[in-house]
Amino acid sequence: MRILLVNDEIGGAGGVESYLAALVPELQARGHDVGLLYESAVTSTDSAFMPAADLWRVGVRDEGLGAALARVGRFEPDVCFSHNMRALDVDEGLLREWPVVKMMHGHFGTCISGHKAFAFPQACACPRDLGPGCLAYYLPRRCGQASPLAMLKQFDWSRRQRALLGRYSAVVVASRFMRDEYMRAGVSADRVAAIPLFTSLMAPRSIVQRSARAIDVLFLGRMTRLKGPEVLLRAITTYAPDACATFAGDGPERPRLQQLAASLGIRARFPGWVSGANREALLGDAAVLAVPSVWPEPFGLVGLEAATFGTPAVAFDTGGISDWLTDGINGRLVAPALGAGGLGEALAALLKDVDSWRQLSAGAGDVAERFSIAAHVCALEGVLAGAAQGSGTADLKVRPTNTVHL
Repeated sequence: MRILLVNDEIGGAGGVESYLAALVPELQARGHDVGLLYESAVTSTDSAFMPAADLWRVGVRDEGLGAALARVGRFEPDVCFSHNMRALDVDEGLLREWPVVKMMHGHFGTCISGHKAFAFPQACACPRDLGPGCLAYYLPRRCGQASPLAMLKQFDWSRRQRALLGRYSAVVVASRFMRDEYMRAGVSADRVAAIPLFTSLMAPRSIVQRSARAIDVLFLGRMTRLKGPEVLLRAITTYAPDACATFAGDGPERPRLQQLAASLGIRARFPGWVSGANREALLGDAAVLAVPSVWPEPFGLVGLEAATFGTPAVAFDTGGISDWLTDGINGRLVAPALGAGGLGEALAALLKDVDSWRQLSAGAGDVAERFSIAAHVCALEGVLAGAAQGSGTADLKVRPTNTVHL
């Protein structure tokens, strides 16, 4: 197939860019001709996706939408595979001429902010469906920016994205939770496929044993209220006060979290944003990865990355996390209603029980092997081929559920 990948940026360092960086060579290795349509290029010293010079590409901002689409016409794609795209004119233009499969990496078109969560008075998942009633909650519950104008702009964008859902040949998501989310938004069951993500990290030849791991608890991610780092700090304070913790990442909450950790007397490091070899070193040196997210994670890929190094996870059972984390197999799942107490108890128990840790570490490695890029792309090919042939997800052999189980 001739596959046109579509994304906001090239040269970025986000999760979508990392996904595309792994996807392109895999598709090419399977004999597909890959092109790229992007809105803008960014300059980053930590670029996750900087395509090879010989990859066909066109930039909307460089050439204008009309000229860019004309060049796409000369590329003659069989199917377009669209990802994050704030400029919805791009998707709309593509849909007029070619079949488009959309991969939703967040709650886009189902929530004003895309987070599907409230941040006040406490951070928690939002059960509402997108509609005018959401406007009454946005500012009081701090769903996004503290700006009425931003709220209205985001609402208009979300409704416009939602209107496109019925025009995509298929919608791809990473978890069963997200599949249900888009079915509630009106996408028919035969046009939405849950295909789990994968980790591109290579497993080390030998897994570091518990006694040699210097970090007891690792948090790795953006430091916002919805990611739950404060919940984790309070869980450690009460249930594992002697634990050595590392909070890697950056975000608006980082200065306050550092002050809170110091006031609570927790042995915690805040190394900032880490990537590449430094990131892998942290994942392999941690006894437990904590995923205290209180918003509905679309998938939670960091858990699979840790599993590659035999690092089990303790996480709240939110969103799509249970697609890769099974309680008692590769970590511990905690009901969100149990809060910091439930999270802390699970962490403390796992840190104290070496035999349980060893069992869950082995299970983590097994799970990481199952969630491979080969399995992901094999399922994805079926969706793209079905769209190219005008049959939606008909070629995905897991109907009627359209969920790939690994």
